[in-house]
Amino acid sequence: MLNPQVPVAREGYPFIGFAALCSITSACLGFIWLTLLLLAATAFILYFFRDPERFTPEDPRLLVSPADGRVIMVDKVDDPLFTGAQAWKISIFMNVFNVHVNRIPFSGRVTKILYRPGRFYSADSIRGGLENEYCAAIIQTDQEKSIAVVQVAGLIARRIICWLENGDEVTTGKRFGLIRFGSRVDLYLPAETEITINNGDRVRAGETPIGQFN
Repeated sequence: MLNPQVPVAREGYPFIGFAALCSITSACLGFIWLTLLLLAATAFILYFFRDPERFTPEDPRLLVSPADGRVIMVDKVDDPLFTGAQAWKISIFMNVFNVHVNRIPFSGRVTKILYRPGRFYSADSIRGGLENEYCAAIIQTDQEKSIAVVQVAGLIARRIICWLENGDEVTTGKRFGLIRFGSRVDLYLPAETEITINNGDRVRAGETPIGQFN
């Protein structure tokens, strides 16, 4: 049985509350069109911070998507920064209409958190992938495999939120953070991982299988 919870991320409460307060104030002052505009903005912010429950596949070999959105890259790369080896790099772009709560792709233990301040280019651009601000979590699995989940800021996104700390034990499909207002998540997986998605695929955090360990 799932634990009941409000289907809105807590980080959105201040934004939703402020927008709602502005709407009420405008209505009290009799500004009809401004009130309608503010109500629309409040509804959009509430929609943006939605946090629906997800049902993670039970197969212990499967890796699941860490984010909602569209796959914009699936490629083998040399990764000296995060995993220190050749790896599959999977990039998922989240637009402002996607759910922005991020989830753990595979169970294990967090061995390192890396944060780098940077620029705020479009998250689906090459320059954005190279120069934007990011926060990376390195996870060591029980099979001694190293994977990296990298939250990348975008053109509008100016706030990366990661709840993980070094030494945390994490479980596939559990929430670990979010990025506000449009962004991207990169995933680095061992080269021997069997990848099951392609460029252009639409994925859902915590539910869509993206690969498996044999």
